Amino acid sequence: MTDSTQALPEPEAVGKLYDRLTLTALGDGTFNPNIHIGFWDTPDSTATLEEAVDRLTDVLIERLLVDDSAHVLDLGCGVGGPGLRVARETGARVTGVSISQEQVKTANRLAEEAGLADRAVFRHADAMKLPFEDASFDAVMALESIIHMPDRQQVLTEAARVLRPGGRLVLTDVFERAPRKETLHPSIEKFCRNFMVTLADADDYVALLHRSGLRLRGLLDITEHTQQRTFQELSRPTEGEDRPEALGQTNLPDLFRPSDMLGVDEFGCLLVAAVRP
Repeated sequence: MTDSTQALPEPEAVGKLYDRLTLTALGDGTFNPNIHIGFWDTPDSTATLEEAVDRLTDVLIERLLVDDSAHVLDLGCGVGGPGLRVARETGARVTGVSISQEQVKTANRLAEEAGLADRAVFRHADAMKLPFEDASFDAVMALESIIHMPDRQQVLTEAARVLRPGGRLVLTDVFERAPRKETLHPSIEKFCRNFMVTLADADDYVALLHRSGLRLRGLLDITEHTQQRTFQELSRPTEGEDRPEALGQTNLPDLFRPSDMLGVDEFGCLLVAAVRP
């Protein structure tokens, strides 16, 4: 459940945000087909941010348990980077959905360029109102996308609906780590406001899954492998600026910079796996 003090994202506004971020990245040379945090297996890992981002996708792939006979739904697919990696590494068919028209357009172009258009297709859709029949998919993934959706319960219920019996859901989400404070850290509040994000309640996640008709398979706090190292890497100076500059934000009065999060260890990341019985 989300904190009642957090402003709930509106799907149309989130779509416009990512339309703008996609067009900005395409135009200014910062484009990366993976729009999510990295995962470093150990504190002394020398992996680059780009390598760590792929590693997080692989962590999800390991838990999806799919092969070339499977059909995977990617909820909040971004510009297709993770979905294309799933198709390439496992041979599975992938259908991705995004609320951003520009992301869908770019993802389908990248699929074509990668020679994967026959196995990976991306559509404009709202994850809370999926345009698919019941039991259509063998697995569902949601990589750092449920954070933008105003009703986690509805998203999980829709994911359960379109999963076949025995199908798995694997996702990442953000939450406020214990001990919870009376007010959010100003940098977390700025991040959530600028990127239309809400924080999950980790204590309620098992109940969320159960109410959706899903059975828990794993709930891990992977913050130590992800958040702080990602913000450190993004904060490395490039021509005197945080990299990339404010994550592509434009025309915002209170600009978020990755360095704002350095040392803010209460901003956490969950890795969640569940199955439809």
